[in-house]
Formats: sequence, structure tokens, C-alpha cells
Amino acid sequence: MTTSPPVAARRLRVTGIVQGVGFRPFVYRIAARHGLAGWVRNVAGTVEIHVEGPPDAVHAFEHALVTERPPVASIERVEAMDAAPDGAAGFSIAGSADAAGYRPVPPDVATCASCERELRDPSDRRYRHPFITCTDCGPRYSVIEALPYDRERTTMAAFPMCERCRAEYEAPGDRRHHAETVACNACGPQLWLCGADGVPGARGDEAIRAAAGLLALGRILAVRGVGGFHLACDATNQAAVLRLRARKGRNAKPLAVMVASLDDASLLGAVTPEAARLLTGPERPIVLLPRKEGARLAAAIAPGIAWVGVMLAYTPLHHLLLEAAGRPLVMTSGNLSDEPIAIGNAEALHRLAVVADHFLLHDREILSRVDDSVVRVVGGAPVLLRRGRGFAPLPLALPLATPRPLVAVGPHLKNTFTLASGARAFVSPHIGDLESVESVDHWRATFERYRELFRVDPEVAVRDLHPAYLSTRLAGELGLGAVISVQHHHAHVAAVMAEHGVTTPVVGVALDGTGYGDDGRVWGAEVLVADLTAYARKAHLAYAPLPGGDAAAREPWRVAAGYLARDPGARGAFARAFDGVRDAERAMVARQLERGLNAPEASSAGRLFDAAAAILGVHNGRCYEGQAAMELESLAGAQPAAPLPLPLREANGVLEMDPLPMLVALGERCVRGDDRRDLAAAFHESVILAFADAAARVATGEGIGTVALGGGSFQNARLLAGIRAALELRRLRVLTPRSLSPNDGALSYGQAAIGAALLVDGLPPTAGLAGGGAP
Repeated sequence: MTTSPPVAARRLRVTGIVQGVGFRPFVYRIAARHGLAGWVRNVAGTVEIHVEGPPDAVHAFEHALVTERPPVASIERVEAMDAAPDGAAGFSIAGSADAAGYRPVPPDVATCASCERELRDPSDRRYRHPFITCTDCGPRYSVIEALPYDRERTTMAAFPMCERCRAEYEAPGDRRHHAETVACNACGPQLWLCGADGVPGARGDEAIRAAAGLLALGRILAVRGVGGFHLACDATNQAAVLRLRARKGRNAKPLAVMVASLDDASLLGAVTPEAARLLTGPERPIVLLPRKEGARLAAAIAPGIAWVGVMLAYTPLHHLLLEAAGRPLVMTSGNLSDEPIAIGNAEALHRLAVVADHFLLHDREILSRVDDSVVRVVGGAPVLLRRGRGFAPLPLALPLATPRPLVAVGPHLKNTFTLASGARAFVSPHIGDLESVESVDHWRATFERYRELFRVDPEVAVRDLHPAYLSTRLAGELGLGAVISVQHHHAHVAAVMAEHGVTTPVVGVALDGTGYGDDGRVWGAEVLVADLTAYARKAHLAYAPLPGGDAAAREPWRVAAGYLARDPGARGAFARAFDGVRDAERAMVARQLERGLNAPEASSAGRLFDAAAAILGVHNGRCYEGQAAMELESLAGAQPAAPLPLPLREANGVLEMDPLPMLVALGERCVRGDDRRDLAAAFHESVILAFADAAARVATGEGIGTVALGGGSFQNARLLAGIRAALELRRLRVLTPRSLSPNDGALSYGQAAIGAALLVDGLPPTAGLAGGGAP
């Protein structure tokens, strides 16, 4: 009598980023490899699997499921249980089933190596196809209309597959099996070139070659990408770059540069192993590289800055355009200053006609705007400066699950918002400054997209303490009734804590431009003791007036004038701060300071950097916020220096750092003719030592061993690395931002973490967060 071989059966549920990343075809292939029967299907935000066959094969399948996952998949957990065999004859991919609960949305990722090879292979049927994709690459978030992620719920539904693409899509062993954006030249999106009148000219490959020729002539092109338009020009052509700046209204902010390969990137900047990993990863962010001497770039790309933002081509269209152009190209956001990027063809022709000479368009619609991400390597580790394409909308964990769904509306500048449900936080892509009607409309539209995609209907709003922020008004417009107010710098510290899963008290160092303080004054250089529900201010910079208020962030000489008002006898040391400033303007500022009109007192690290830059003559004209500080960091470089006096004294139990003696010493040495690079380095070392000492003293006094660093000033690599190293020498654990920016882009996540913790603690629905006692 013959005995049947034993059969084991298992039912598995896989949670994570497992939809839209080729996970079902991957499961099919490993099941077939191990001779197993069963099925796989998408259910809401998970993948369900039934496998049956020899026990050893089932065990091997479960191991391969985790160890061989697709490159852009991310597995949070695998739940597995024994099941009864159902006698399946083979393995199949079943249709998607919708259900309540969390549904992941994968981000847009770069063209994979396999598609790149096919793009350049004359024998391949997708040779030079500008929209080539497979299950491992291509647009996701920007084209998804609804979930589950299937072709009929994306903008690719407008392009019926030809017979050959359909055959690949339906063949389980093919790399394009269930690749929802699969297409070819015969059935996919079309590309064309036109002028500002919108009349189509060259099409397809001819359009790419013609566009490259126009770029070589110094023309400016609007190029429709994945998450919106870029404005492109020849990055080696000074006249073209200056013309782009003038038309776009972007006087001096650095412009991103796109290149074809890692070798090309290394010609422009110093590429470390970590920078190379970032540049070539599926996210393909803009990476800030130390600029190489003699790099073939127009000087106007990043005036006064020692680094350059570089990204590699990440779509097939980019690859073909860079190859045809044969030079690095500026690829900056397709917008005018303070506006969101354009995504539609008609919208771009209307809004960008004042900037672009020509338009390279296609007919694959974009549903969700998403800017390029920006990353900097500090101390060998990445720091995300702007979270957009490649990263958003991947969820982040909350250390405490919110008992009620909430929305944290974020700040006024560098805005993001966060939707939170349970222990998941869905942080929006970078939205930008809420300075225009278009930006506010962008916020509202993105909020609705997130609410629909992730099925989160918030019951509670969390906002900044500042009553005049536009985001505060947006929180009120939601009509939720329950609104929690969170202090700006508490949110900065909480964002870093939450990212690292920390809920116990920390010493938080929050350094940025400005935030509304509990005392009604401007904060921006604080040492807090905080957990996720409360905080106490333990140290800060001494206050100085900011004549003109927000105008001081764009005119650093005003900040210097505010400090000088505290010691008029130091006028000689501050002499260079006022070079080129008109007498009438100085007289007006003097009257403001004398009468206390529109001259709020501030303890701001960002404004302190501005004052130092002005005193050294680094920058004292009109500028964008942060420009003076960036130029000061560039001047300092890695130059060693001894710190200048920045006294720390205690008053009423709070430590206060007075930067005036340091600024006076800095100015006196500058007037004396000392090397400004040495002085810029000395300034950095002074600030590093002062805040490290203050944080360490607070940590010792409170018996706390962990310090969290947050705030926009920590985009400065020397400052971040220096304070971290100084604190670690004191045997303190230091938490720094990684998954979100140090700047205000992380505030909504910090607000959400605080809101969740307060709700867990039973905060009354209409209560706000008081700004007092220590945790």
C-alpha cells in the first residue's frame, strides 16, 4: 500500500509596503519554485497567502518570503497559522479584495536597473520608451486614484494595454506580471514638445532630441515629470541660469542639478560611500555634496554656498534627455516663488509661460503633487532635509497610538500636515510656505487625498500655539471642535523623540528661526526638559529685539542692529554689518528700536547666525531666510577654531546664554583684519560649546541621560555634528532627526505625537496644551 506524502498548509497575512511593489508576482514565483499550491491576493492594506505542499517546502517558502522580498517592499510583520489543505492544483494570483483598515500607498521610485538596460537596448521593444516601468519601479503615489492598487484605479486606466503588454501583465513568471503602469510605445502615454502657445510640435523621441538641442542653445524648458513639472536649463550656462532665476523670481536660493550617472555626480561634488548609496537608491533624492573646485557648473547655481544639490536621472524621460543633452541640467521645481509645483499640462502652460520658452509634455496625468526629496550626509549618516518623492507617503510609527484619529496641521512655513490613526502617522509630502492662495489650496487638496487614500477621518485637530499662522486658521476651518494647541519648540523635540520611539523625558535642544513662546515673545534657541505631554524651559539665548519683525529674517543687518541696541558702545565692532545699508533705513530701524515699535524680543538661533554673518560682512543685503547662515557655514567649512566668549548664567532657575560678548569679539577681530574663515569657524565653535554645556548641565541637574536635537538650525552640518559629538563625549545619548527634516517639515509629526499622548492621558477634547511645568 502506497502512503501519500505529508501535506502542510499555512495561511499568512503580510503587512507593510506590500502593494504596488510586485509582491504578489514575487509570492507566485517563490511558491512555484518550491512546488507549492495555493493563492495570493491583496486585501485592504495587506497581502493574504495560502500555501500547501511538503512541510519542508512550506518552511522554505516562509523563509524566502522575508529574505528575498522585492527591493522596494517593506515588511512590518508576517502573521502565519496552520490551515487545512484545500486541494489546490496549482498556485494563482486572486483578485484584490477591499476591506476596512489601513491601506499602504507606495511612493514613486526611480527606474530600476533592468528597465534602464532595456531602455538602451536597440533590440528591446521598449528601446527609448520614455515611460518604461516594471513591478520594481516607476510612479505609484502620484498616479493612484484609489486603493487597492490596481490599474483601473490609476491614471494608467486611460491607456488600454496592447496584446503584448497584456500578455506580460498576465504571465506569472514575467517581471511585469501585475505591473500596473506597464506600457510600451504602441499603447502607453505619448510625449510632445510645444511652445508657450501649447501647439504640439515634435513628438516622441524626436521631441527629446529637439528639447536637448534647445537646452544647448540656452533655452528654458518646463518638463513634466512624475510628481509635477521641473524647470530645466543648461547648468553650465551662466546666462541661462541667471535668466531662469530672474523669470522664476528666485534670486539666490540654490538650484538642484540633475546628472546622468554617479560618475557625472562625482565631477561636481565629493561623493562619499553614503552619498553614493543615496544618489543611486530607489528614492533618488537631491543630495547635497561638497562642491568640487573647478566643477563645470555656472556660478549662479548656488552663489556663496560651498555645496551643490545633485540628483541622478530617475525617470526614463530624464535618462533620455540627459543622454541627449550631454551636460548637467538644472532641474528645479516647476513653479513661481511661493507657489506649489504645477502638475497639469494646461496649468503649466498658464502658470509657467512667463518662465519657460518651451514645454516637454506628456499625457499621463498626475493626481498628487510631490516635490523632490533633499538629503544631506552628516557624520556619515543621512539627514532628510525635505521629505517628498521616494519617501512620502510611507507611514511613520507613533510611539503611543492615538485613541482618536487626528490631523496635525503643521506650521506656517515649510508646511507638512500629519494624519494619525492608531499607531500610524501619515506625514504629507513637503507642501511649502503657506504664503499664497495657491499654497493653501494645495494643502486642502493634499489633505483630502490623504483622507481618502488612508481612510482617516480626523476627530481632533492639533495646531501650533501661534494664533496668526495660516495653518491655525486651517485647523479651525476643519470644524472638528476638539483642537489641541502645541508650542512650536516642544513639537520640534517631540518629532525627534517620536521618530526614535522615546516617550520618557529628554533634554531637548531646539534651535531654529522663530516660534511663538509661552511668554508671548519669540523663541528659537531653547533647552527644554520634555516628554510627549509637557515641557519646561530650562535654558535659552538672551533676548534681543528684532527690528521689523519678520523682515529681519531677510535683512540680517537688522538683527545686528537689534543686538547693537543692547550695547551702543560697540558700534565700531558692528561697522561691517551696515555696509551698503542706506542711511534712511538705518534711521528708521533706530526709531523702531528706540520706541519699541515692531521690534519683538527674540531668543533665536537662526537670527543669531544672521547677526554674525552681517557683522563679518558675509551677507547684509536682502536675502531668503537661512541664506546668511548657509553662507556663514560655507565660509567656516571644517576650519578648526577656538571658541569666543558666550557666557552662561543662571537667573530664577533658568540658564541664559548671552551672545553679545561673542558678537562684539567677532566684530572687533573682523575690523582688525582677521581671516573671516577663522572667525566664522570660531563663531560655530562658540555656539556648539555653549549649547552642549547648557544641555549637559540641564541633563545632570534633572538626572536625564538622553538629549534630542531638533529645529531648522540643525540643517547646518557643522552645528549638528559638533553638538552631537560634544554631548556624546559627556556620555549622553543623542537623538537626531533621520526620517524627517530637522526643520519645520517635521513639526506636524511632532504635533501628532504630542496630540496622541495627550489624548491617551485623557485630555479634555476642547483643551489646549498649557506651556508650563516639567514632565
